[in-house]
Amino acid sequence: MFLTKKHISRRAMLRGLGYGVGLPFLDAMVPAATALAQTAAAPKARMGFFYLPHGAIMKDWTPDTVGADFDFKPILKPFEPFRNHVTVVSGLDNKPARSSAVHAITPGTWLTCTPPRRSNAPFIGISADQVAAKMIGQDTALPSIEVATEEKGGSAACDGTYGCSIGNTISFSSPTSPLPMEFSSKKFFAKLFGEGSNDQERALIANDYKSLLDMVREETSTLKRGLGAADIAMLDNYLDSVREIERRVQNLKERDMSRYELPELPVGIPDFDERINLMFDMITLAYQANMTRVVSFMMAAEVSNQAYTHIGIPDAFHPLSHHNNTQANLTKLSQLQTWHSSVIARFMDKLAKIPDGENSLLDNAILLYGSNMSNSNNHDHYPLPAVVLGGGAGTIKGNQHIKFDDAPPLANLLLTLLQRAGAPVETHGDSTGPIEAV
Repeated sequence: MFLTKKHISRRAMLRGLGYGVGLPFLDAMVPAATALAQTAAAPKARMGFFYLPHGAIMKDWTPDTVGADFDFKPILKPFEPFRNHVTVVSGLDNKPARSSAVHAITPGTWLTCTPPRRSNAPFIGISADQVAAKMIGQDTALPSIEVATEEKGGSAACDGTYGCSIGNTISFSSPTSPLPMEFSSKKFFAKLFGEGSNDQERALIANDYKSLLDMVREETSTLKRGLGAADIAMLDNYLDSVREIERRVQNLKERDMSRYELPELPVGIPDFDERINLMFDMITLAYQANMTRVVSFMMAAEVSNQAYTHIGIPDAFHPLSHHNNTQANLTKLSQLQTWHSSVIARFMDKLAKIPDGENSLLDNAILLYGSNMSNSNNHDHYPLPAVVLGGGAGTIKGNQHIKFDDAPPLANLLLTLLQRAGAPVETHGDSTGPIEAV
């Protein structure tokens, strides 16, 4: 038998006019007669840390039963179709998050699990996403990406003792280096797919916008001539997704209201649902093209005044989170939190449909979704809502509810996920050891 299969580098990109489009995993990236597990195309974990502020209605989050085939409560119900990729971990605590400053340190302590120094200049631990970026992300174009849906929250995300930096991000590359969360979908798109390399080129692109895919059309055609039918179909589907996101980014740009001086109203930004889904679609592409393996995402700002009129909730998020145990407020807050879960479930569905080696992107993903607060009315940090999504390339069991009664640190779960992703770490934050049951 003669083997004539050509091998394309896993890092190959389509390039044109200063832009680059990463490629999805193709059969042509596996050398002929080589087992997938022995190549650089072997499954690589994609890590994601998705933060929801203001806790959760825990009775609508926590399953009644423990172990396999647990019951899905309303907030986690959108994840039920993916049961085998869902691990609920209950009873975790995060003592470093406790402070009278509350919102000013809650975001920054979620992934660091380290108490910040009492100073306006940030000083805290390295966040789990950045540990992952250093360990498993260095051979990708973007070792990590940090995104958000809102520029910043209310004034309570700042504090006279701790400043603002720990309340407006969940990501720290060093104890003194908070990473800004990119909230502009247009800038995020440019970050993923490149931009002009000099002022003249940037001006040309700004004044005479051309599609990214149009710029790499010739190289795309050349690449296709060496691919099989399955790879061509995969590439076409991927590039169609890029084209659709281009269209949606351009539409958002055309509706930009930044040139108008608008009153500062206590209502949310229009089209919040469209923006958050657009961010997730771009994250999907970044995972698919292996542009990054590590994502951190603030799905709403701390002390968010975002309203959820698109699901019939005109109330601003943060005021609603102080529900005073009023049933009407509890019902609306649970509905809001369920909607956030549905957004992630949509993201999971996309990942499940995208091949990644012999598995899907969801099979290879290790995603943590949760909050660094429990009962938002009391600003509690125990028991924390936490759910692990994805299969971790076979390292995450799935379909289980793990419940602790002795309040182990959240850092134990983060340590576990880092180890399952292949990061050679033995401790993180105030961890006491990994959770073997995950």
